[in-house]
Parts: sequence; structure tokens; C-alpha cells
Amino acid sequence: MKIKKDDKVKIISGKDKGRKGKILKVLPNRNKVVVEGLNTVTKHIRPKKKGEKGQRVKMAMPINVSNVKLICPECGKAIRVGYKILSDGRKKRFCRDCKNVFK
Repeated sequence: MKIKKDDKVKIISGKDKGRKGKILKVLPNRNKVVVEGLNTVTKHIRPKKKGEKGQRVKMAMPINVSNVKLICPECGKAIRVGYKILSDGRKKRFCRDCKNVFK
């Protein structure tokens, strides 16, 4: 999976198409990611104690990784990611448009 936690991404399909957000959680075994504030659903919480009221809570749900594109921190575009092996042997991600190597 080429997307990691804390990356900025753009949603390319679905109800939140065109919106941007930060990755909160990556689920590689399910091939999904959770994006902050996007793909939200309302969950109804039952009252736990007597006299307490129930609540409605908005939660961000996982979205398939194929429906998001990484935003390059250098050029600001939604891009495809490539990999380069640096001279010291480390494998790093890079932007295919501006050739900028990520952190």
C-alpha cells in the first residue's frame, strides 16, 4: 500500500468526491483507509446509565484505498506515487509529476 498515516489525500469517487483530508488510520489487510472528517455516518449510542440520554455521534468510516489519491506536499496536485531506491539503499516514495522525494 502506497498511502501511509498522516498523508493528505483527495477522494476521487463516492459521495465525498473532490474533498481533501488527512489519513487517520490505514487498514492494509482490508485495503482501506480512514480519512479525517470524510465518509461519515451517524451512529446512535444507547444510554448506559439510568437517567442518561442517548446520543448521535458522527464517525469516519473506512474507504477503499483505490478511491483516494495522494496529494504531493511540493506541487499540491493529486498524484500517483512511485518508488526510488536511494544511493544509501533506502526505498522512498516520490511524486511522478514533480519528481519530489517524500520524507
